[in-house]
Amino acid sequence: MAESLSGTSVRVQHPGGIPEQQTAPAEADLSVWDVDAVLLLVEDDAGDALLVEEMLADSELDAPLTWCKTLAEAQRFLKDCRSSVCVLLDLHLPDVSGLDSVRRLVASSSDAAVIVLTGLAESQTGLSAMAHGAQDYLVKGRIDPEVLGRAVRYALQRKHAERAAVAIRTSRLIAQENARLERALLPIPLMRGDSFQVAARYEAGRAHGLLSGDFYDVVQTPDGAVHAVIGDVSGHGAAEAALGVCLRVAWRTAVLTGVSQLEKIGLLEEILVAERSDPHVFATVTTLVFPASRDRVLIARAGHPGLLLRRGSDVDWVEPDAGMALGLLPGAGRWTLTELELLPGSELVLFTDGLFEGRTGPSSRLGEEGLLAMAGRYGTLEPRAFVDALVAEATASAAPYGGLADDVAVLHVGWKANS
Repeated sequence: MAESLSGTSVRVQHPGGIPEQQTAPAEADLSVWDVDAVLLLVEDDAGDALLVEEMLADSELDAPLTWCKTLAEAQRFLKDCRSSVCVLLDLHLPDVSGLDSVRRLVASSSDAAVIVLTGLAESQTGLSAMAHGAQDYLVKGRIDPEVLGRAVRYALQRKHAERAAVAIRTSRLIAQENARLERALLPIPLMRGDSFQVAARYEAGRAHGLLSGDFYDVVQTPDGAVHAVIGDVSGHGAAEAALGVCLRVAWRTAVLTGVSQLEKIGLLEEILVAERSDPHVFATVTTLVFPASRDRVLIARAGHPGLLLRRGSDVDWVEPDAGMALGLLPGAGRWTLTELELLPGSELVLFTDGLFEGRTGPSSRLGEEGLLAMAGRYGTLEPRAFVDALVAEATASAAPYGGLADDVAVLHVGWKANS
């Protein structure tokens, strides 16, 4: 059973089973080194436990001390403890001995700072203990209150630094994985000339950093036609981002193998249903095909928002026929093609709903009408500047109310004039 040693007193269990209270003299004028941690002494010798308690009392450390006589008791204590802990660990216990005690303690409580207590002839063992996860070691018989107090504080600081370093490494790895997923979600358009212009932008929402299920792609086939897609997988995180990558790659493959526009929609739904981890996940998609004749565009829409049509400085909202979002009722969706005439210089702007769903007031959102009005103010801008202006104003409008609540993808496409 763990025994609590707090303040300046220690209860030592003698071999005969009669507890005896030992009290160290209090020092009223000592300055206190506050440590926000619990001290745990793992030591089976009552005499050594008393010496450690007395030195801690004289060390100016103000922290509660608990005494365990076996490693098993210490592990039970650490399992239930919710505070930071510094463990003073003797290497020779009834249930374990040597470096194995360090390995087992660190394995069972990786957040605890560990100081190993060794004998006079075991300094090399102390160094080895640090290689196995301990933060420091002290040689019995050469410890004084000042050395012990400093060792406890330094061990806690080293453990804190180790945890911070691990967190930084983990964050870097996550950022690298996110960047790889983003590159797959936001690819370089596959074009066969410079007669078609593409401008794209992606902006992460405030709640989910880099990852989302928004995706887009543009591919020009050997017949000169240009195919474009934009989509949004519901939810946020690595699983949704990976699913977005899967759908984008599947779409590009289908384009390059000659699958028809409506067949591609059905194919994407099959893949979504097969790959999603949650049956409630769905996706919205809009696909475009610009024939080489440049006089029209074929639009297929599955639950996705409408789009903007730019003609010169004029900007209009277009609502093509829409079918069901992918994955809501697998196999029940019916999608149609909308043919839209394109006059010379016409351009289309596709986007995910994060662009217009940001708050502009305590109980108001930008909305589709607000987005159209905003776009009208930038009708004279070139494609890249137009896209950047839309995202910048939508972001600024939402900033006082927590920022964009969802990710934003914008895709501006159209034939270049005079090409």
